[in-house]
Amino acid sequence: MPALNFQKQFAGAVERSEKCQTIRAYRKDCRNPQPKQTLFLYTGMRTKYCRKLGEYKCKSVSPIAIEKSFDVIVGINSLSVREKKELSAADGFDSIQDFYDFFIRHHGLPFYGLLIMW
Repeated sequence: MPALNFQKQFAGAVERSEKCQTIRAYRKDCRNPQPKQTLFLYTGMRTKYCRKLGEYKCKSVSPIAIEKSFDVIVGINSLSVREKKELSAADGFDSIQDFYDFFIRHHGLPFYGLLIMW
């Protein structure tokens, strides 16, 4: 059963069910979450401040690419500006720019991973 850790900035939204998705890099061991699995959501994992945010069934897992050109591709679909705004808001960001800045800072572009929804 996959356990997902969330940074403090996202924990409240996850706990309030305002954030029902996450974008993650592919796992090196290839044990990525799968639809219908139970996801265990935490903040502060591996610290004394670890706190469980909830348990949810995984609804879907889709490949996602965030390109240097700022194109976002989910599955085989390139997202429109409106869809990018919706994706970034659903993922807990105030703007598309905040979304891009986060991925540039934490992962670099291009980013290839998974969009996990519950």
